[in-house]
Amino acid sequence: MFTHIVVGSNDIARSKKFYDAIFEAMDIPPSEIHPNGRLVYAKQGQRFVVTKPLDGKPATPANGGTIGLEAATPAMADAWHKAGIANGGQAIENPPGVRQTGMGPLYLAYLRDPDGNKLCIGCKVPA
Repeated sequence: MFTHIVVGSNDIARSKKFYDAIFEAMDIPPSEIHPNGRLVYAKQGQRFVVTKPLDGKPATPANGGTIGLEAATPAMADAWHKAGIANGGQAIENPPGVRQTGMGPLYLAYLRDPDGNKLCIGCKVPA
């Protein structure tokens, strides 16, 4: 459904450390800082881009916004969460674990990146 997601950052080098670590836990290669100052993470034709805002104003997180990522397993979600905390992210909401949702039980973990963007990773609970 999505081709790309873009989040703003006020410190690309700090964001690189954080995003390289959480995406490594998902088997996504690290990004170089591109000549335009952006980070681009890619998998299966989808892109996650981190950039300073083009209007020159400070980056701010979306109020009420959450970016959801898919984990293959609960262990991958745990590794993602641990990598995020170790690289400048902040654990938010409940600890990683099973939650009952409208789609059935899901294993979910939440973080805020160093600029305050809210991220979630999840997977279906194995039967």
